[in-house]
Amino acid sequence: MATQRKHLVKDFNPYITCYICKGYLIKPTTVTECLHTFCKTCIVQHFEDSNDCPRCGNQVHETNPLEMLRLDNTLEEIIFKLVPGLREQELERESEFWKNKPQENGQDDSSKADKPKVDEEGDENEDDKDYHRSDPQIAICLDCLRNNGQSGDNVVKGLMKKFIRCSTRVTVGTIKKFLSLKLKLPSSYELDVLCNGEIMGKDHTMEFIYMTRWRLRGENFRCLNCSASQVCSQDGPLYQSYPMVLQYRPRIDFG
Repeated sequence: MATQRKHLVKDFNPYITCYICKGYLIKPTTVTECLHTFCKTCIVQHFEDSNDCPRCGNQVHETNPLEMLRLDNTLEEIIFKLVPGLREQELERESEFWKNKPQENGQDDSSKADKPKVDEEGDENEDDKDYHRSDPQIAICLDCLRNNGQSGDNVVKGLMKKFIRCSTRVTVGTIKKFLSLKLKLPSSYELDVLCNGEIMGKDHTMEFIYMTRWRLRGENFRCLNCSASQVCSQDGPLYQSYPMVLQYRPRIDFG
């Protein structure tokens, strides 16, 4: 019988260590653009100062590289099985961190314990969520597109305040929910959201629409000299009209 070859943990180090901190990968996170993997904390801190992958130097994303990160839970389990005691050490460090954090913030453990559980959960949610205010923002104009008397026009009306500012990560599905709430539409009522006359998919983000449907269309540019469309006798310099305009209307069933 052939004897089984035994491998040492150090034989796998090139595959289970972080390029940034040189330690074992903790919460391994992969950059989907180039498939390089780092510790979650390391790569998030790196992206605060740069949009490039620290290993290959390729640009990960023009504005928000954090969107291109994915946790690799399978790799994490493999590392914990390969390195004895690593899981226990990390759990102990994490427990120690959270135990000392209230003291660092000048909080009292006893006062925290006296609070009702509902309030405690509410405070955690407030601390953890900034409602995407730290994301890149975009201004949008939401116009009601009339359908020449088609059924539903009496329900779908124009917004009193049609200009909004939101995260570039907001999807068309979220915009539809916002419109339904503001227009007080029935839950079963569906809308179409369009950009430059094209119906947008519910998973399209505002950034994707701006880069692929709005920014590249010539009619969205105006002349600085006369504010005319791109075809201008003065041949003045052009600027891109802002904000991005999205139109909504009752959904049309072509089936």
